[in-house]
Amino acid sequence: MTILFLFAALFALMFIGVPIAVSLGLAGSLTIMFFSQDSVRSLAIKLFETSEHYTLLAIPFFLLAGAFMTTGGVARRLIDFANACVGHIRGGLAIGAVLACMLFAALSGSSPATVAAVGSIAIAGMVRSGYPQAFGAGIVCNAGTLGILIPPSVVMVVYAAATETSVGKLFMAGVVPGILLGVALMVAIYIIAVKKNLPALPRASFREWLSAARKAVWGLLLMVVILGGIYSGMFTPTEAAAVAAVYSAFVAIFVYKDLKLSECPKVLLESGKLSIMLMFIIANAMLFAHVLTTEQIPQAITAWVIEAGLQPWMFLLVVNIVLLVAGAFMEPSAIILILAPILFPIAIQLGIDPIHLGIIMVVNMEIGLITPPVGLNLFVASAVTGMPVTQVIRAVLPWLALMLSFLVIITYVPSISLALPNMLGM
Repeated sequence: MTILFLFAALFALMFIGVPIAVSLGLAGSLTIMFFSQDSVRSLAIKLFETSEHYTLLAIPFFLLAGAFMTTGGVARRLIDFANACVGHIRGGLAIGAVLACMLFAALSGSSPATVAAVGSIAIAGMVRSGYPQAFGAGIVCNAGTLGILIPPSVVMVVYAAATETSVGKLFMAGVVPGILLGVALMVAIYIIAVKKNLPALPRASFREWLSAARKAVWGLLLMVVILGGIYSGMFTPTEAAAVAAVYSAFVAIFVYKDLKLSECPKVLLESGKLSIMLMFIIANAMLFAHVLTTEQIPQAITAWVIEAGLQPWMFLLVVNIVLLVAGAFMEPSAIILILAPILFPIAIQLGIDPIHLGIIMVVNMEIGLITPPVGLNLFVASAVTGMPVTQVIRAVLPWLALMLSFLVIITYVPSISLALPNMLGM
């Protein structure tokens, strides 16, 4: 009865148009008031504890670093560097856009930020060179999802907080799948470009390549600062996020000088708004997860799954279907915080590695970001290009088959995600 009321209340509130964060908080609060022995005061305590969660502190810092990188022209230099590397290949501008998304993903931790930063420059460049605008929008929309798979990743931080797994290990587990998806997109683009005879840039000379690399090096160094600092033990992922924010501000203001000191308050304000919105969703989702835990709902579902005799591959298939449906309607962080406490104990009982489960959830969230009706990347790409959302959806749909094939491979070949962490002895 408690489970039925909790989820019925959540979906009823969402159906009548109540924002997701408020729906999560209200559903959890009403369940505690009507069905739980817990005091209502526990709600306030849980919300306060959420705001104190040390791991989650990384999120506003990564968002701030991404804001400085986006505003400070780092994306433009990364695109120039990517084009110098692969622009001469048939379809090279599109392949360069994917490479730029991979590089920017390693800086920002956010998928919408990657689409906004790279898309605003790369799509216009592709259109000027003779590419169809829809083709460019579809590519950047899909490649932008790498923002939450290639470390650092805000969604991985949320999963780590929800399941108390290692953020560093999750970051490492995302490297190989992120590179694999990026390469798969590039290969698909090349095949299409050859068939459609899409244009290629003149091959960059070594001097031009060196010049582009020199201009992009300060942005590229941020990857070394974040990942090198974490895995050398110099600082924790949360401290790495803070260092990244300071480094990004320094590069944007004093090195590239694309950002004036007078413009910093605006960047801080926009980043703060995004952080507050995300943290409010997370706080309410944590409250919802608290109700799940106190009412022992995950344990009940785990017992039912074990009694039903579900095999690991069957369980993972169900997980993917549930996450794909949820991803089409909800924000990734909220989905992770609602479903991870339920799926995590079942996965442990079935012998599924929790890090592998985390990567599967992140890849599902990637697909959710480009799935209508509420895929966030679709709306960002629409704002960047001026195309109607319906046209962006049509541009993205042909690439969904590749994304779904990639999801199947990641789900049933765990070594892709676990090889690098295991190799490093994590």
